[in-house]
Amino acid sequence: MATSRPLAFTNVRLLDPASGYDGPGALLVRDGVIAEVAQGGDVGGLSADIEAVDGGGKLLIPGLVDIRVKTGEPGAEPKETLKSAALAAAAGGVTAIVTQPDTNPVADDPAVVDFILRRARDIELVKVFPAGAATKGCEGKRMAEIGLMHDAGCVYVTDADRPIVDSKVFQRVLAYAKAFGVLVAHRPVDPWLAAGAAATSGEFASRMGLPGVSAMAERIGLERDLALVEMTGAPLLVDQVTTAGALESLKRGKDRGLPVTASTSINHLSFNEIDIGDYRTFCKVDPPLRTEDDREAVIEALASGLVQIVVSAHAPAPAEDKRLPYGEAAPGAVGLQTLLPALLTLHHEGRVPLATLIRAVTCAPADLLGLPSGRLAKGAPADLVLCDLNAPILIDADKLRSKSKNSPFDGRRLQGKVLRTVVDGRTVFAG
Repeated sequence: MATSRPLAFTNVRLLDPASGYDGPGALLVRDGVIAEVAQGGDVGGLSADIEAVDGGGKLLIPGLVDIRVKTGEPGAEPKETLKSAALAAAAGGVTAIVTQPDTNPVADDPAVVDFILRRARDIELVKVFPAGAATKGCEGKRMAEIGLMHDAGCVYVTDADRPIVDSKVFQRVLAYAKAFGVLVAHRPVDPWLAAGAAATSGEFASRMGLPGVSAMAERIGLERDLALVEMTGAPLLVDQVTTAGALESLKRGKDRGLPVTASTSINHLSFNEIDIGDYRTFCKVDPPLRTEDDREAVIEALASGLVQIVVSAHAPAPAEDKRLPYGEAAPGAVGLQTLLPALLTLHHEGRVPLATLIRAVTCAPADLLGLPSGRLAKGAPADLVLCDLNAPILIDADKLRSKSKNSPFDGRRLQGKVLRTVVDGRTVFAG
């Protein structure tokens, strides 16, 4: 790993959601870690070997931790490689990503986990942590080698977009993972209600002639998952809750003391079903975009802390898979490079406090996975983002660093420009 000279950020607005501090200050980096945090003041005399960055009052936050990222590597590199995903992440202020296991081959054994970790080390950009498959081939039938994958370095297990339909299998996954101290993530959905759907059921889908899935499918799936959590006592990450009904179920489960954490995607915070417009396939995602009432409910849940984590749900798809009739187009949207400015929209609109938003993409996911990053504290990894909170940007999908350009934010004006991204004290992006 390449080393870098010491780095000092002066005259910045420090926002550390882990400690709650939000105010002026400075920060010093040495040997890849945060050596000093000066809240309300400045770091001491800077020697000639230190690179000094005058932040001009701009926002300095921990690097973002995005725990749901799809790449095409291994097996579908034309969609996205680990390097192109890392480049997009660095440009978006994301310093750590968790890759999904539904690759080819599936990351259901230690060898694939080890391959991903070695490739990431060779790339030397952002930190990459693999998620392992919960079942062999993500087929929901037989448990994968959860313990061995955990020993190899996977940070949680999941079957990604595919729900584990067999309740007995999912019970075993939860119980086995708990024994090894491994987190399980699962998408809540009733697969029979969702079969063949391209949109959320309702008046809009009917007018568009699109096959729909009832929002109740998510609630039904979550109720089943919560019952199995109650049975096993195993911790669960609810992967992308998107509907008001499911949020009610989630709240009841958390009120009963169940060990559940919920994430949502930036897509479901930013768009509703109407954004599909004239069959805009870049807005076809999984789960599908919901009603405006659902979007409002998810925003309120994020503000209240019921939903604690926001993910990009980065899912690259090449043009030939998107430029098809809506029902046939592949679901998914790239989101690594747009995650931060899109999230800041909720701050600029006065919907969610800034510290809450930053917490949802820094210390909350880091703490869930036991990672030391996500905070501005002495001794913590120097994973940092310098951001101009108010700088306007126009998203041009063709200029995104992902190999695939399927962004629903294409053409949208946002506020919040990443000026510099630092990983372990190394500058990996400078805008």
